[in-house]
Formats: sequence, C-alpha cells, structure tokens
Amino acid sequence: MPPRRDDDKFIAVDDSDSDISVDDDADPGLSKNPKTKGKASDSRRKRDKGKGKAKDTQAYTWEASYTRSWETVQEDEAGSLQAAVDDWMARGRRRRLLAPSTAIRRTIIRHVVLLLDLSAAMMDRDMRPTRFDLMLQYSREFIAEWFDQNPLGQIGIVGMRAGIGERIGEMSGNPQEVLKHIADRHKLEPTGEPSLQNAIEMARSSMSHLPTHSSREIIIVFGSLTTCDPGNIHDTLDSCVKAKIRISVVALAAEMRICRSLCEKTGGQFGVALNEGHFHDLLFELIPPPAQQASLNRLGSAPNSRAPNSSADLMLMGFPTRLPDTAPPGLCVCHSEIKSEGFLCPRCLAKVCDVPTDCDVCGLMIVSSPHLARSYHHLFPVKAYDAVYVVLFCSWRRLRHCLTWIGVSRSQAYGGPNLVKCAQGLSRVFAAFSDTDSDTYE
Repeated sequence: MPPRRDDDKFIAVDDSDSDISVDDDADPGLSKNPKTKGKASDSRRKRDKGKGKAKDTQAYTWEASYTRSWETVQEDEAGSLQAAVDDWMARGRRRRLLAPSTAIRRTIIRHVVLLLDLSAAMMDRDMRPTRFDLMLQYSREFIAEWFDQNPLGQIGIVGMRAGIGERIGEMSGNPQEVLKHIADRHKLEPTGEPSLQNAIEMARSSMSHLPTHSSREIIIVFGSLTTCDPGNIHDTLDSCVKAKIRISVVALAAEMRICRSLCEKTGGQFGVALNEGHFHDLLFELIPPPAQQASLNRLGSAPNSRAPNSSADLMLMGFPTRLPDTAPPGLCVCHSEIKSEGFLCPRCLAKVCDVPTDCDVCGLMIVSSPHLARSYHHLFPVKAYDAVYVVLFCSWRRLRHCLTWIGVSRSQAYGGPNLVKCAQGLSRVFAAFSDTDSDTYE
C-alpha cells in the first residue's frame, strides 16, 4: 500500500520490525496504521545503504593523498580552483611583507624550552601519518631553522606523558646535540595523559638562573584535550608572569581556555593547527625573536618614548680561540672529556667544546663573531621591496621581435624607465605566444 499524502508530506508507517516511528505529538491529525508498509522509506534506506557502500570503498583520510572535505574553496568563472590556491599563498606572502620594517628592540640571546606532548592523544591519525610523527618531523626542522636564525640562543626539551614532566634534553646551544635527544622515536613513545603544570614547572625551574638580559620562552606543542595537574595551574601561571616567561602554544586538537590564558597573560602566541601546512606555519612563526614589551612605571602607564631607556644595560662577552685537531689533547670543562679540538675561554683559558656557551669556570658568555653578526639581522630588518618583472636572457634575434612589438629600439632598451617598459612588454609577448613553437621567435 503506498504511503498516504497529507499536507504535502509523505507518511510512512512500518511494522514493529522497522526503526522508523512517527511522533504522536508531531501532528494530532495524523493517523497510524500498524499494518501498512512504508515503501518510500524503504527505497530511501536502500539508496542510503548504497551510498554507504560506496563510501566504504574509499581510503581513509590519512591514507588519501589530499582529501579535506571541511575546507570549502570557491571556484572562479572557469571552474578552476587555482585562484583560491593563489589567494591562499598570496595572503601568506602579504603577511610576511607587511611585517614592521622599522627597528624594534628584540632579545637576541634567547633561551627556549620546547614542551612536546607525548600523551596517547598524539597517536591520532587526523594528521598524516600521526600527530606524534608529524610533531617530531616539524620539531627537527624547527630546531635547525631556529638555531640558524638565533645562533646565540639555547634550547631545552621537556616531554609530557603519564601525568608527569620528563626532561628529554638539557639546555644547549649546539643544534646537533639538541637534535640527538629527539632522534630516537622509540624512547619518546606516547603514553598516558599530559600534565601542563608539571611540565611548565620543570621548564621554569631550568630557567630560574638565567640573567635578565636574555629572554625566557616556553613553546608548547599540545595535542590533547585534557591535562592531569597535581595542583592549581593558575598558580603556576602567576609564577611564570612574575618570572617574565613568555609561553606560546600550538594546539593540534582544539582550543582550550587554559592554553589561551597562558599565552595572553604571558604575552605569547596561541594558534590551533587546521592541517599539516598550518601546523608548520604556526610553529615556524615562533622562530624570529619576539619584540620586548615596554615595562610600566609606578602609575601604570608606559614610559615616555623620548626619555632615555634606563633599563638597557651592557653585557660582557668573550671571543674564544679555536683549537685545531692537531692541538695537544686537553680536558674540557663542559663534559670532562679529553679532546684535541675546542675553544679556549679568553678569561680563564678553560677549554669548552662548542660555542655559544657560558664558561663553567668563570661564567663568561663565550660567543663567536660570526654568530654575533648573524643575530643583528633581526634588530635591523630589511625594508619591504616592490615586486618587479624579471627580464629573461635571450638572444638579440629573438629579443628584436619583442622590442619591435612594443615600440622600443635597441638603443632605448638599456635605459631605466624603458627597461621596465621592455620587461612589461616581454611578459605580454611570452604570455601571448606561450603555445607557439620556440622557432617562431628566431
């Protein structure tokens, strides 16, 4: 019996073995007949069942090459998605170009503790191959790039798993030594629940002895939605604010209120990764040294910009003497090992293995002059440039047709304004004859 039509609605009532029922309160005028069979609902269920089988044959999200159904993009008039992709890339370049080109006071001597989430939530496969493997890969790239742009800084690594904070690597200024701590994947196998409070307390205690002229930063890669803390984490947050520790969080799952509070109250950055590429961008945005915040006076207002800044002070550095491999072996003060190569402290002549570092004997900060020079590009950034057309090198026989087409002679082509006009004309010529054989230009 076909379903009855009432007020432009099909009403299908099945037997007791059906899982579809009509609510009694939906429409009092509807009558139910337990003997009728809903053919419309059966056909609808068959169509849905066929769709489910088709979906089951597809690969999973982490196995597919690029499937992001929740990312909506708009097509252009021709139905192409290239415009949306170009717009996304242009926005990233525009954000870098709009960065302030004026000189900003920054801290070139940085001390960073990288907190890695090693909980069971990092084994989720919403990011290929897993959150844990992707975090290790990006962390290695981050450390290498961070030391390249901050040669006077040091990095320590702390893990969060099983409800405790685990020290993975001590603070070091040698990138090879830091990368060695996260090279073995099996030693960092995720398990249990993370603890933000224990990990932050461990990182804060490792930076308590640092001088005031260096920055103290904590970068957290967090993929869980819970944290197992032994006490009140807001007390830990207040202690970080008093110690002037900047906390930045890159979340892989979703936004948590405590993570945003950690970043807002300490002056750090917070972001939630949408996909693998966004995760990479959020992490690498933390490589440049952050600008120093203006300290408030007793009245709670910012100090006068015209007045001299009394908080600036001088720091003592030493340039060591490098020992070659042929030097007589000696005992280093950092590892208590006998080595031939190394560096000699200019004050106490103690041997250290790598620079930059602090001498364990006299406490002098030992740096090399190339490292110090490379750190100044953050203090004096390059001004934003204007995009110009690129003139391709080609023979005069081919270039003659292009110059004739735009009305520029050979003698005028080497002038300043005419060169730009020539470049613009060449770009139009190459675009017009992109599908033509190259022998046509000869």
